[in-house]
Amino acid sequence: MLMNIINYAHYLLESSIDKGETVVDATCGNGHDTLFLSRVVGQSGKVLAFDIQEEAIENTKQALSESSYANVSFILDSHANMTTHLKAQNIELVGGAIFNLGYLPKGDKTIITNGESTVEAIQHLLPVLKTNGLVVLVVYHGHEGGKDEMHAVLKYAMNLSQRSYHVLQYGFINQQNNPPFIIAIQKR
Repeated sequence: MLMNIINYAHYLLESSIDKGETVVDATCGNGHDTLFLSRVVGQSGKVLAFDIQEEAIENTKQALSESSYANVSFILDSHANMTTHLKAQNIELVGGAIFNLGYLPKGDKTIITNGESTVEAIQHLLPVLKTNGLVVLVVYHGHEGGKDEMHAVLKYAMNLSQRSYHVLQYGFINQQNNPPFIIAIQKR
C-alpha cells in the first residue's frame, strides 16, 4: 500500500531517528510534526521547533499541551538562522529534520517559506546531521512563490554529491492541484 505524503515523511524519519537524539522541526506550523518528533525521540531527546510566526509557535504549544512531552524548545526565528541556535544550545549532532514548505495552514497565506532561506537552512543542517540521518522536506508548491522555492530546493538537492548523500523524491504524479511531494536527503 502506498503511503500518503505526511505518513511517508514520518515513516522515513521514524526509521532513522533514535531515542535520545536532538531533531529539528524547521517549520513547526500547527505542531503535528513537532508532536511526532517529540514522541520519536522520547523524554531523553530534544526537538527544536522553528517558525517565524508567533501564531505557529502558539498552535504548536497548544498541540503539545495535550501530551506529556516536555522535550521541545521553541524558536521564533527563521530556520535559516539554525546554526546560531544549535551553537547556543551546544548541539553538535542532529538525528533528523523535517520541513513543511509553503504557508501556515489556516494562517496568513502571504507569509511563506522561500527557496533562499530553505536552502540556507539545509546547508546549515547537513554538516551536523548524523551519518544515515535524514532531512525530509514536504514541498507544497501550489501557492504563489511555491514554484520558485520548489525549483531552488530541487536544484540544490540534485547537485548534492552522491558520494556524500542519497536524495529521494517521492510523490503522486496523477493527482490534481499541484500535489505535494517529498525530498529526503540522507547523509552517507
